[in-house]
Amino acid sequence: MSETEHQDETGIAAHATENPLDATNSTEESETQANAGSTLVHYKEVLPTTLPILPLLHRPFFPGQAVPLVVEGEPWKQTIEMVVASEQKMLGLVLLKDANLLNNSSDHAQTKDFYTMGTACRLHRVAQSDDKLQIMVEGLQRFRIETWISQQPPFIVQPHYYPEPRYEDMEELKPYVLAIINTIRELLPLNPLYGEELKIFLERFAPDDPSHLADFAASLTTSNAAELQIVLETVPLLKRVEKVLTLLNKELQTAKTQTEIRKQVEEKMEKQHREFLLHEQLKTIQKELGLEKDDRTAELEKFQKRLHTLQLTPEAEQVVKDEMDKLKMLEPGSAEYNVSRNYLDWLSLLPWGKYSADKLNIKSARKVLDGDHEGLEDVKQRIIEFIGVGNLKGSIQGTILLLVGPPGVGKTSIGRSVANAIGREFYRFSIGGMRDEAEIKGHRRTYIGAMPGKFVQAMKSVGSANPVIMLDEIDKIGASYHGDPASALLEVLDPEQNVDFLDHYMDVRFDLSKVFFICTANQLDTIPAALLDRMEVINLSGYLTSEKVQIAKKHLLRRQFERNGLERTDVRISDKILCKIIENYAREAGVRNLEKRLGIICRKCAVKILEGAEKPIKITEKNLADFLGKAVFENEHPLQGTGIVTGLAWTAMGGATLSIEVNLVHSYTRGFKLTGQLGEVMRESAEIAYSYVVSQCKALNIAEHFFENAFIHVHVPAGATPKDGPSAGITMASALVSLARRQPPQSGFAMTGELTLTGEVLPIGGVREKVIAARRVNIYKLILPKANQGDFEALPDYIREGIEAHFVGRYEQVFKLLF
Repeated sequence: MSETEHQDETGIAAHATENPLDATNSTEESETQANAGSTLVHYKEVLPTTLPILPLLHRPFFPGQAVPLVVEGEPWKQTIEMVVASEQKMLGLVLLKDANLLNNSSDHAQTKDFYTMGTACRLHRVAQSDDKLQIMVEGLQRFRIETWISQQPPFIVQPHYYPEPRYEDMEELKPYVLAIINTIRELLPLNPLYGEELKIFLERFAPDDPSHLADFAASLTTSNAAELQIVLETVPLLKRVEKVLTLLNKELQTAKTQTEIRKQVEEKMEKQHREFLLHEQLKTIQKELGLEKDDRTAELEKFQKRLHTLQLTPEAEQVVKDEMDKLKMLEPGSAEYNVSRNYLDWLSLLPWGKYSADKLNIKSARKVLDGDHEGLEDVKQRIIEFIGVGNLKGSIQGTILLLVGPPGVGKTSIGRSVANAIGREFYRFSIGGMRDEAEIKGHRRTYIGAMPGKFVQAMKSVGSANPVIMLDEIDKIGASYHGDPASALLEVLDPEQNVDFLDHYMDVRFDLSKVFFICTANQLDTIPAALLDRMEVINLSGYLTSEKVQIAKKHLLRRQFERNGLERTDVRISDKILCKIIENYAREAGVRNLEKRLGIICRKCAVKILEGAEKPIKITEKNLADFLGKAVFENEHPLQGTGIVTGLAWTAMGGATLSIEVNLVHSYTRGFKLTGQLGEVMRESAEIAYSYVVSQCKALNIAEHFFENAFIHVHVPAGATPKDGPSAGITMASALVSLARRQPPQSGFAMTGELTLTGEVLPIGGVREKVIAARRVNIYKLILPKANQGDFEALPDYIREGIEAHFVGRYEQVFKLLF
């Protein structure tokens, strides 16, 4: 069974209960007159000793209420029939402890599910509606369930009634009654339904009836069932009015909050409505004056204004004209309108015929480049050549450079310096990991959310058709089922094709031939040959210690001081300490790790200054470990002895020295073993060296039978570092010869070169890095392939200074130098 909405029903109850109550009273009067000789007794004084029970789900029922209820036909029809058949037509309404109990099955209620306190009510009216019964009941008195006479529907109990006494002395209750009345008065303006219910109450009870006033006030609130049941079970009036007053105050606060929220919403709606009316009036006025423009006209005028300052190609002009004619025919609300509008937006934002004025002054360009970067002479010289040619021709053509080198040598930062030197706009984006061809050439406009490719976006962003565009990490570009971005770059980076670059989204050819492209990579192996062929490769080697010191003094320290809020006078770092930091903590080819180490020192100095340390804080050899911890790199001492030869290697981090060790394990059987995480090419190189030395025993003065039963083990430390490449051929051969002759090689030598089976020494790469690596460990005698003599002589003087280079074409020359 369920109750109807409380506040709305009360209004219905007011009209529904007038006639039933009158009818009941008139019935009782006629019965009394019929028994003329008997004593008149009020019906409240003859309440029955047993009561049929109906369950309530959501709220308890209070004495004094007259409310219509809806009752399920089954299983409560028998209970209603029992009440109608009784003389006094009384029943009890008791709240269930769990409102969900009857939602599943209405015949599952048990006696333990009822509260023990309810309200005795008189039934006034019953009406059948489909499978439900509509009843009108009037609450009379509280009662407590003493015993259950019937524990199955129809439920019957023996009640104990709590009649309300007459309250003669109101002095103690008066403050509470007035407080309740005042709180109800405050509630009335907040909700008109409160006024309707109060009107019904005053028609039946006096406002100075504290008991009914308290019950009415409780029923007026939207408190939960448990709180209202507590009020119903509180028989002492003083305690009851205290509880009711608490609930009323909570209701008042809730109502005020709801009113405030509703007021804010209404004010917002009124403001929006007022603005809407003003906008409509403004449109009407503009229309009358001939000043009105709809959205489409305004968009078209905006595009025409942009295009007026541009120099479109004939093809682009025709496309723009056709697209604008199409836009005039489309409805602004259609999807095609937005596609066309966005397309025209991109067309009108591209810098057609707009070029930055180039700075062709060689001296100022060199000043800018030298100010931003230390070293990198190859790149600087190429930029100066680029500017010089442009100066003679009067204009600068587009160029495509590829800077290859280890991390941290300044490949990315040089791009902005180049743009500043020649006075062009700069745009950089990374294509490392890019797997979608559409990132380069755009999506077709038929796709939802289509956009142009990165190069068109770059043109729009810089607003110039001749910027410097840097493509970072071109050696890490990927490929997937979406397409091959490296193949898409072929058109962009080809001077013969990028004059008519065609983006899939724009579908109009745009000239990229004036763009200066600078690409960066750590290695060439992963770049497709066709793409590599289109670029001018400039190798950037690692920095020497002296170069790193200058970079730290001129650039890195200044930047770290600014980042950490320090003045240049707050910290003192000498050149000697910078050399220590470089040699012990940042020995890699670039300067990125060096800057991190300087940042650590600056942050710790900032903390010390805040703690009261005296300025300037001086970094010395003694306290350097306090700032940076234990040294990461120990001083390299190339191994020496029989069967040990120092080689030179190239890595992505720069050059390095390798001490190759060869040892005779035993003489029981012939064998050859390689360790040290060697790659396939390096293993083959070791096998070639072994075969060559065995075949040339007589020429190399090695005992003829040495290798017949010798088990040889070749190891290249460090074992955890992967190694590969052919350039260790002569080094491995020399180590084998040293072991076989039982003679250590001449000290102070390092070497590199590929060896063939016939003893030829072939050229290798990375000469600069390998020479720098040798200088770092104080080795100044180098053996290099004769074919690399030109590479060595092309090195700067400060790198070649003090180096004694020996160029060899055959291994016999190496043998003479070492043994």
